[in-house]
Amino acid sequence: MDRYVCIICGYIYDPAEGDPEGGIAPGTAFEDLPSDWTCPACGVGKEHFEKEN
Repeated sequence: MDRYVCIICGYIYDPAEGDPEGGIAPGTAFEDLPSDWTCPACGVGKEHFEKEN
């Protein structure tokens, strides 16, 4: 699964880790995150993330 980087703060969403503090289980693909999920580091929405190269 692809990792995604927040273009605002540099936070990396790694699907292998999920976002336990945000209630997202490990193994959750970025595409499967809820539409209202926000970056745990800076609070912006999914639209501010891009696929890591």
